[in-house]
Amino acid sequence: MSHVTFTLSGARKGARQTIPIAPSILAWGLVFGILSRQAGLSLAEAVLMSGTVFAGASQLVAMELWRAPLPVLEILLTTLIINLRHVLMGAALQPWFAHLSALRRYGSVFFLTDESWALTLNELEHGSHDAAFFLGSGVTVYGAWLSATVIGQSLGAAVPNPARWGLDFASYAVFLALLVGMWRGKSSLLPWIVAAVVALLAARLLPGKWYVLLGGLAGSLVGMWRDVD
Repeated sequence: MSHVTFTLSGARKGARQTIPIAPSILAWGLVFGILSRQAGLSLAEAVLMSGTVFAGASQLVAMELWRAPLPVLEILLTTLIINLRHVLMGAALQPWFAHLSALRRYGSVFFLTDESWALTLNELEHGSHDAAFFLGSGVTVYGAWLSATVIGQSLGAAVPNPARWGLDFASYAVFLALLVGMWRGKSSLLPWIVAAVVALLAARLLPGKWYVLLGGLAGSLVGMWRDVD
């Protein structure tokens, strides 16, 4: 795939196509902003975390574990397990990104999220060769996430229980919607079923968030075996 491009128009397209899912990012970010204030973080600290970590699930888990004295090792290990799925996501993009310069490749993957990854993979698999789509999509998600952090921090005192308003479900809803675009017919069924079964079993049998990694790994291996076979 040496003919992969990286253009401003591709980045703009990625940004535009991500706008429809921005409300779900805002809702998800509001939850983090609210919880971060309830955990005792200042606005500056919450924005710094969102701006440098930029990982919704990990940040929310960190807030659940945030207490005095701060369990640093527990937070590090838990968030590491959750984010190991990014290795699988990055591997899926590698055939296209391998031909980019190091600056474009690693500068783009800072913005790796489930949403931007799913949209980009769908775009590339349907014939596009502009990898800047990923950067544009990621920047849109990044902007929505930072904005929501600020708003959530401001509303923290007024919304003591985000789950009551269904804000915690927003991210799951958009993931389900993104799956529609990744459906490849009956060939997708087996990897998806295996991933779901393994994740459910791991969630029941193992502590922590190992089900995220194990479910994704199982589905990926089955998909690879299917394609080779």
